[in-house]
Amino acid sequence: MSLTRRSLLSMSAMAGLSGCGALSAVSRASKPLDTYTLSPLGPAAAPRTGAGHLVVELPTSGGELSTDRILIKISPRQAEYLPDARWSEPTPAMVQTLLVNSLLNRGGLRLVTRVGAGLMPDHTLMTEITAFQAELIGPDRAQVRIALQLTLIREADRSITGTRRFGATVASASDGSAALIASLDAAMQSVLAEAVGWVQATT
Repeated sequence: MSLTRRSLLSMSAMAGLSGCGALSAVSRASKPLDTYTLSPLGPAAAPRTGAGHLVVELPTSGGELSTDRILIKISPRQAEYLPDARWSEPTPAMVQTLLVNSLLNRGGLRLVTRVGAGLMPDHTLMTEITAFQAELIGPDRAQVRIALQLTLIREADRSITGTRRFGATVASASDGSAALIASLDAAMQSVLAEAVGWVQATT
């Protein structure tokens, strides 16, 4: 489905109408949404070995990203969600899964978990999602942007081992949902590659 600025604005206007507008909203709400997820980094040809234990905490984000809906900004101060698509889980949980699986696939640590599981980890990875969205930048033109702020905490003394921001912006082939998801996957691959390399080097 193609999502032009005009169509998104029209959907916003219709949401405020009664009568037929309300019936249309109910009809849209009852239609199942296509479900998407993104890819972690694949296994390394020669995974690194390590002895550390890392806990990846659930990332934090603004309220607009604490959902399984896919955010699209139609202007710097106006945002909507893709009307026909959703993530397989809320954005923070999906990012946590991608980080855990990418770190496991690339190696360099003895153990990577979401929680301590009764064990004292060597480091805890905290993540703030500052951008995770598609953006309309012109008629039938769109891009996607992902930005994560990562902080590593050394558990022995609760000191900050390091903090760094990772981000990527990728142009989309179109403003349709499938093209936007493909671009988000490409952007996330770039962010994950840099983030995992930094965690390996810092721990």
